[in-house]
Amino acid sequence: MKQFKAESKRLLELMINSIYTNKEIFLRELISNASDAIDKLYYRSLTDKSIKVNKKDLCIKLEIDKENRLLKVSDTGIGMTKDELENNLGMIAKSGSLQFKEENKNKKDVNIIGQFGVGFYSSFMVSDKVEVISKKYGEEKAYKWTSKGIEGYTITESDKEDYGTTIILTIKEDSDDYNYSEFLDSYNIESLVKKYSDYIRYPIKMNVTRRELKKGSDNEYEDVTKEETLNSMIPLWRKDKKKIKKEEYNSFYQNKFYDYQEPLKVIHTSVEGMCSYKSILFIPSHAPYDYYSKEYEKGLALYSNGVLIMDKCSDLLPDYFSFVKGVVDSDDLSLNISREILQQDRQLKIIASNIEKKIKSELESMLLNDRKIYEKFFKEFGLQLKIGVYNNYGMNKDKLKDLLLFYSSKEKKLVTLKEYVSNMKDENIYYACGETIDKIDLLPQVEIFKDKDYDILYLTEYVDEFVLKTLMEYEGKKFVNVCENNLDLDTEEEKESLNKLNE
Repeated sequence: MKQFKAESKRLLELMINSIYTNKEIFLRELISNASDAIDKLYYRSLTDKSIKVNKKDLCIKLEIDKENRLLKVSDTGIGMTKDELENNLGMIAKSGSLQFKEENKNKKDVNIIGQFGVGFYSSFMVSDKVEVISKKYGEEKAYKWTSKGIEGYTITESDKEDYGTTIILTIKEDSDDYNYSEFLDSYNIESLVKKYSDYIRYPIKMNVTRRELKKGSDNEYEDVTKEETLNSMIPLWRKDKKKIKKEEYNSFYQNKFYDYQEPLKVIHTSVEGMCSYKSILFIPSHAPYDYYSKEYEKGLALYSNGVLIMDKCSDLLPDYFSFVKGVVDSDDLSLNISREILQQDRQLKIIASNIEKKIKSELESMLLNDRKIYEKFFKEFGLQLKIGVYNNYGMNKDKLKDLLLFYSSKEKKLVTLKEYVSNMKDENIYYACGETIDKIDLLPQVEIFKDKDYDILYLTEYVDEFVLKTLMEYEGKKFVNVCENNLDLDTEEEKESLNKLNE
C-alpha cells in the first residue's frame, strides 16, 4: 500500500472533517469531475482527428446497489493512466483539470469546472472505501485506485472494456449522527442531481423505478424500472431570450421557487465585461406568507458554470429588494476550495451592484409605463421599499424615494412624490396620519386644508411618517403634518378681512 504524503494526509483529514460543511455535495463534486473528463475528451477530439467521439455516447451514469451499499458514478470521458491516477489522486490538491485549463486558456468554450483537485476527496465524508477504475482513451490497460482514507491507497491493473472512469463508493453505515443510507435512495439521489447538477451539459442517467398503470388495465399499477436522464442540461438563462416563451419563464419560476402564481415581472440579462454573468430575475406577484418575518431568507441562486454554488446568496440583493427571486450564473467567480463560499468578493460586488441597478431601472419603467401593475407590486412590497428608506440611517433614501407611492386627498389615488410636487400650491408637502383613509378624512385639520384646496398625503402605515422624517424634504419642499398646532394657512387678505370683521 502506498502512503499519502504527510501534507496530503493532513489535508485529507481536513477534507473529511472540516472543509465541506454539507455532506451531500460530494455528489456534485464527482459529477463535476466526470463532466470535466468528458470535456477533455471532446475538446481534444476537435483538434486530434485520430480521436473518434460520438456525441451521443458522452454521458454520466449513476448506479445504486443497496444490498452492498454501493454508489457508482461512471463517465465516458478521457480516463486516466496509471501515472495520472498516481499524480491526480495520490497527491491531494494536484488538479488535472486546472492543468488542462491552463494549457487551453486561449481557446474558446473551455469551461472546465474543477480547479483545486480536492473535490474528489469529499467522497470520503460518506464512504468507508473509494475505488476508481479508469482506462485512458487509446490505452489498452485499465487500472484501479483503491483507498479507505488516510491510511493510503493501492493501484492495481483492472478489467475495463471501455475508456472512461468509474468511481465506486462503499457508503458508510448509519450512525446516531447521520443517516448515510439516504445516499442509497434513488429518489434522494435524483433530488441532489436536480439541486446541484441540473445544468451539467452532458446527460446524467440512472435506472429509476416509477409506479405506472399496467398496460390494458384501468386501475392496476406496477413498478417499472427504466433508465432516465435526470438533468435538464441546458439552463434557461443561457438560451436566447428572444426564443423563450412567456410560458417557459413562468414554468421555470413556479417549479424553481415553488410559487403557485405567475411572476409579475421577468428580468433576463446577459452581461459581458469586467465580470461576465447571465441572470434571470423574477418579481413575484405576491409576498410569501413569511416575507415580513425573521424566518424569511433573501438571496439569489448562484451558479458557476451551471453548477449550483449557493442556494440563496444574500450578498447579491440589498434588503430593500429582498423580494426578488432568481438565478445568477458566472464563470468569473473566485471560489474557495470547497466551492461553497467566495475567496474574494470583488466579482460578487460588481454583479450585485449591476443587479441592484437593473431591478431599480425595471421598477421605474414599470411605474412609468404600466401603472396598474406597479400599484399591484407596491401593494405587496411597498412596505419593504419604505423600510429601505429609513434603514441604515437613510443611506439609501435617494435611491428609493421616487419608487414610493402615497394616497392623495385631491387625486383620490396613489401618487408619487414627484407627481404631488408638480401639482402643489404651497412651499410645503402636507400629510396626515391615521389608521384608514376614511378616518383621516374626518380629521378637522384635514377638512380645513381641503377647504382651501390643498393636497394632502394620507399616511396609513406605521412606517410612513418615519419615511418622510428620514427624507426630510423632496426637491427642496419640506414635509409638514397638518395636525401641527402652529400652522397658519390664512393669506394676508384673509387676515385683514378677519380683523375688520372682529372690529
